[in-house]
Amino acid sequence: MYSRRQFLNMAGGAAVVIPAAVPLAGIAGRNAAAAELSEDGLHVQDWFVDSFLDLTEDHATAAAEGRHFAVIIEQRGCPYCRDTHEINFAHPKVREYIPANFDMLQLNLHGSRMVTDFDGEELEERELARKWLVNFTPTIVFFPIDAAAVEGKSGRDAEAARLPGYFRPFTFMQMFKFVHEEKFVDSTFQRYLAERVAEMDAQGLDPAAW
Repeated sequence: MYSRRQFLNMAGGAAVVIPAAVPLAGIAGRNAAAAELSEDGLHVQDWFVDSFLDLTEDHATAAAEGRHFAVIIEQRGCPYCRDTHEINFAHPKVREYIPANFDMLQLNLHGSRMVTDFDGEELEERELARKWLVNFTPTIVFFPIDAAAVEGKSGRDAEAARLPGYFRPFTFMQMFKFVHEEKFVDSTFQRYLAERVAEMDAQGLDPAAW
């Protein structure tokens, strides 16, 4: 799976991601909101999935209601996890779009809860993170909505897309749209993101002000 550097290159690097980003202080002043902390020190959202940690069941529940399934992996004390919650998830467009179209399960990079992967293997959260080659927090792993696409596979083999590390709200939101619209089937996120930026430019809109 892609490293963060490879992902940035795939997404177009400075040509795409930077124009779509806003200086952090500018976003924080407009959108930041304190996020609730769980007992293990992770920032949480009230719309996150309350789960028995069987990924096949969680995926099936989401699919039955027409939503995609995603797993967000975070850790205590991670400043980029905090920014994801207090900036990205607090953005009105993001806050409206994601819960309507995705079921998201939060896992702890160092956690010991037992999780059942799509291939039936039961292992601790931290072991699952290693199995999936998660190297950054936050990392969001997205899955196809089709049950046949995940059945019997590990999450790493079944994933449709991955967002490794922190990205500003515009790029962040486009990844969710890329997955929800199932563009991963015949396109790349690099192309999708470039097209969205070009559309905004044609309308005289600045992605940096999104």
